Amino acid sequence: MGLVVALAGGVGAAKLLRGLVQLVAPHDLVVVGNTGDDVELYGLHVSPDLDIVMYTLAGIVDKTKGWGVSGDTFRCLDMLGKLGFETWFRLGDQDLAVHIIRTKMLKEGMTLSQATVDLCKMLGVKVKLIPMSDDPVRTRVLSGESSLEFQEYFIKRGTKDEVTDVVFEGAEKAKPGQGVLEAIRMAERIVICPSNPILSISPILSIPAIRNELRNTKAYIVGVSPIVGGKAIKGPTDKIMASMGLEVSAYGVAEFYKDLLDHLIMDNVDRHLKGRIEGLGVKVTVTDTIMRNLEDSVHLAKVVTEAR
Repeated sequence: MGLVVALAGGVGAAKLLRGLVQLVAPHDLVVVGNTGDDVELYGLHVSPDLDIVMYTLAGIVDKTKGWGVSGDTFRCLDMLGKLGFETWFRLGDQDLAVHIIRTKMLKEGMTLSQATVDLCKMLGVKVKLIPMSDDPVRTRVLSGESSLEFQEYFIKRGTKDEVTDVVFEGAEKAKPGQGVLEAIRMAERIVICPSNPILSISPILSIPAIRNELRNTKAYIVGVSPIVGGKAIKGPTDKIMASMGLEVSAYGVAEFYKDLLDHLIMDNVDRHLKGRIEGLGVKVTVTDTIMRNLEDSVHLAKVVTEAR
């Protein structure tokens, strides 16, 4: 198999990637990670989606939560609370160590791409993980007249606000991360992971040079629907799609990506949508897309890599 490039954000992507690494050699897999939800906390640069991928591929992720480090403690956060600081963003002690090192690297002049390469080496991750950009692109959620930082909407306020729009500040001027365009040009297959289309994949697509490269690529683009039976597997994907006037279904996902997508993988329960999606000019494969364990992840990864 030639080079596979995966567009990734969050837990759904990480679960698929843990299957892909069983089938694709590390030097043949490049992951472009969402950084739209990066945030500065306590003076530290936190990259939640990059970290979920790193921790998952390093085998240290908290499998129950799908994020953070397994068995982590929160003594530092407890003390910060006693000192009067907000602690709504749950950063474990080992997690904080990664953010400290990343911030140190950035302050010493490294780009986020360079810092990510070094962190991956430190954690034993052999797959190439590239941030979508070294420039700051920040996802902001609009709710009526309110404009919320992504983590404020997602974590602090628990996704309770109705989303009327989502914007990506800085995207128009942002340059792709180091090696992103080259990877897309060399790719044989591009995978749009089962991440939130609006909050996790759209930040990547909002960078003009990346979207243009994807539109012009000769690679086969395969997406996996994060919507199963009209509901999100995890997170507020269904809620956000509905509030923004999108059909909450595998068809809605296909329509959202239709200018890029060659093939959509969707769950058995959505078999009845196959004809409608094919009407968009997108091929469809129907299978079990729920990833409860490594075996399920490998199964779905196999379907993704073999889709034609």
